[in-house]
Amino acid sequence: MTKFTKRLVVAAATLVVAAGAASAQTMKADIPFTFRAGGAVLPAGSYRVELSYDSASVPVLYLYGDAGHHSALARANSPHDPPKTWRANRSAMLAFQCGVSQCSLVEAWGGTERPAYGFSAPRLGRNETARVAVVALRSEKGD
Repeated sequence: MTKFTKRLVVAAATLVVAAGAASAQTMKADIPFTFRAGGAVLPAGSYRVELSYDSASVPVLYLYGDAGHHSALARANSPHDPPKTWRANRSAMLAFQCGVSQCSLVEAWGGTERPAYGFSAPRLGRNETARVAVVALRSEKGD
């Protein structure tokens, strides 16, 4: 590989990384219950939520606790149309499937014309009744 080709490859990789970082969307969420996301259990609290894409262009949702002690990342598994009520509100949303003992992140939508994304969650118990808890996201203001 020539020096020029190596430099071209490095420049292209840098542009891909920069484009991925620029496409990240950062929001805030106040989640009033303990929940699971991406295999981690996180306590109730305020979270910075960032929807980005990994190197394979798979959507990834990053959750960072305001206190700085808790974080998780969840890889999306299925893009789909957001629910009509979410589109009508035009507000970004997170949805959690909750049972008696746990809530798990199951859906996220960044708002506007973007697709919503589903996330894997543990199954509830055989006799557990599921309910859905929805948390609105708000734009994070720069500090």
